[in-house]
Amino acid sequence: MKRWYFLLLFLSGTLALQSQSFNKALADSLIERLNAYEQYNGSVCLMKNGKIIYENSVGFADIEQKIPASNQTRYRIGSISKTFTATIIHQLLDEEKISLQAKLADFFPDIPGAAQISIDMLLRHQSGLFNFTSDSAYMSYLSEPKTHAEILAIISSYPLDFEPGTKTSYSNSNYLLLGYIIEKIVGLSYAEVLKNRVTAPLQLNNTYYGGPIDLAKFESNSYKYEGGNYVPETITDMSIPHGAGAIVSNPEDLTRFFEGLFQGHLVSNSSLKDMTTIPERIGSGLFVFPFYTHKGYGHTGGIDGFRSIATYFPDDSLSIATCSNGANYSPNELLIGILSCYYGQDFELPVFTTIAIDTTVLNQYRGVYSKVDFPLKITVSVVDGKLTAQATGQSPFPLEAVTQTEFKFDQAGIRIHFHENGLVIKQGGMDISMQRENE
Repeated sequence: MKRWYFLLLFLSGTLALQSQSFNKALADSLIERLNAYEQYNGSVCLMKNGKIIYENSVGFADIEQKIPASNQTRYRIGSISKTFTATIIHQLLDEEKISLQAKLADFFPDIPGAAQISIDMLLRHQSGLFNFTSDSAYMSYLSEPKTHAEILAIISSYPLDFEPGTKTSYSNSNYLLLGYIIEKIVGLSYAEVLKNRVTAPLQLNNTYYGGPIDLAKFESNSYKYEGGNYVPETITDMSIPHGAGAIVSNPEDLTRFFEGLFQGHLVSNSSLKDMTTIPERIGSGLFVFPFYTHKGYGHTGGIDGFRSIATYFPDDSLSIATCSNGANYSPNELLIGILSCYYGQDFELPVFTTIAIDTTVLNQYRGVYSKVDFPLKITVSVVDGKLTAQATGQSPFPLEAVTQTEFKFDQAGIRIHFHENGLVIKQGGMDISMQRENE
């Protein structure tokens, strides 16, 4: 449900030959380092042709009770739920119970623009509907139960952000409504439809519509990293996210889900082609995930302190997923590390030690940095004796010093190297050189 910091998720790079064997020792070293520095609580799974190549867990499912995370631990997966919802909608399309051209007005005529908004627009985030999780009061009620009528009233209280079909803009409202539409068509709750149409056929025994967190069911609690410690995060009531983000799962089930989807066990070839047709970055329940010369399809998820990523590389019949319930290290960086171990890419183990730097030195790095062919500028500031960076249109994030000239933000896998009149940003295998603008 939440959006993430900064640039891109996986990034293209130079051609490299695929490794003939998985570098398990390096993968284990990465997990061990995350554990040693308490940087990650979660699990990861890599699967090829339906067989697990690598599976591991680190940290705790519940920190207070010291319940360790395991490969059976279950996590809230946030917006990866949207891929499940898009899959069910495409099943209904295959059964001719709905069409891509059907209008929202056929189901919820009181929503702004309902007569112009099609099912396809909802799937592709092209409806113009206000994102209900951006409602100014959202944080005050997210932990309280809400009825469909109450959520519909919130969405209806806002005008359209843009004319339907004219642009693409991510909105949780789209998939919330798609979840409601599924219930109207099938005549069952979303939880029952999910079980009947997806989890039971694929035998995904760890995947279901979530409720109150239950440690006895191997579910994990939610944490945020704050002030050098993990503290409990506010818990969203699962009546709110619905088809946009209410599913619980684990990495093994997610890899099996994506394997089943792409192997034709859930939707027709034509529906899968529609889901993987992604002209504007965001597709029908899927994003594109490039990793060097390899192209994957998947989704990210974030709700409360939970963060998840799952993607499938069709050319290699390879699926990978990670789920976390609290981390100070980017889940994206973890996936990059595990994929690098599979594809034979260079990968440096993360460094978590930091040093203190005098404010007079930090002040030398203050300024606005830009690159001619890059859409974002980076503003570097000193706040309370600490260095911060802020990309255009995003929130500032703290930078910790590794050396006198190198700084890091582990939650997004960002490294910034300063040099005379410029900096280099390193994230996910990409290096971006920027120059400081004249003041």
